[in-house]
Amino acid sequence: MNIKFETLIYALSRHFKKDIISADCQTMPLQGGTVGNVHLVNGIAETADGKKMPYRIVLKIQKKWERYNDPDSWRREYDLYMSDLGTTFSDTFRWPTCYHAEMNAEENEFQLWLEYIDGVTGLDLTGDMYEEAALELGRYQGKLYAEKPAVLQSLTNLSHADLMKNTYLHYRSWPVVYDYIRSEDCEFPQHMRQMLIDIDEHADEILARIEQLPLVLCHRDFWVTNLIYADGKIALIDWDTCGWGYMGEDLASLIADEADIDHMVEYYQRCVPAYYKGFSEYADASPIADNCVFELILLMFGYRLVEWYLHTEDDDEKTKCLHTLQKIHEMKTSPAQG
Repeated sequence: MNIKFETLIYALSRHFKKDIISADCQTMPLQGGTVGNVHLVNGIAETADGKKMPYRIVLKIQKKWERYNDPDSWRREYDLYMSDLGTTFSDTFRWPTCYHAEMNAEENEFQLWLEYIDGVTGLDLTGDMYEEAALELGRYQGKLYAEKPAVLQSLTNLSHADLMKNTYLHYRSWPVVYDYIRSEDCEFPQHMRQMLIDIDEHADEILARIEQLPLVLCHRDFWVTNLIYADGKIALIDWDTCGWGYMGEDLASLIADEADIDHMVEYYQRCVPAYYKGFSEYADASPIADNCVFELILLMFGYRLVEWYLHTEDDDEKTKCLHTLQKIHEMKTSPAQG
């Protein structure tokens, strides 16, 4: 890939807070966002006073693409990094530092030069790390909800509060998944089918309850692959779905989005109280008797799991979808303890 030498030198000077005069580099692709092109750039940088310093830095190149019901999401991460949102984070909950951001309007493409954070991520996260992530998320959202910093009003490119609801309604109106769980050909156990049918029948009432919850700034892609745990702190990558949402939305993703299936019920029981504990440090969460996290999980992931099941030929993947739905069903009878 072609890297502009001047841009690399500028980003490294910001990274080291020193005057960098030259650097060599190698690149390797990293697992990145859905459509982002993410590379680890590494090599040796040389300072003006002759010091040689090894470095690792991330280059993310994002081209324009369309997400259902959210047209400007492709450029949202660039817009957020160009805003003052970074001032709202803490030492223990933050995004990677951005050393340089560049938009190419003609190409409908942007570049971000970002801090590389070496830590535990994905399915290597432990139960303690899940709980810490839930606690820090609660603190972050509670603090912003209570303090309402001016920067939040200045953010023009955020996903809308009804994105979760509209996505569920979109799935529910799709005959492929809606009709399948009601058909004689459905291979799901009856109790799983009934769980999905029940949520449909009570959706209006459930959504009305969810809409009584505090409206908070959500990451909206808060799953294990976007979390990096390092030195007791949480870093969060891929902010292109960020926007206004309801308390507990991000927590639902942490627990159910391609998560550690064998421990889902345990993590549900541990993370919900941790999240509310963190939120309560800044804002009064006591009136919220019904946290709706179970309902959010079903609304956000129920039909998605049906879709994944129907669209894979892989028997192991099909089994995984069923196993996940079974664990969600078990959550209903194993409520989170406060």
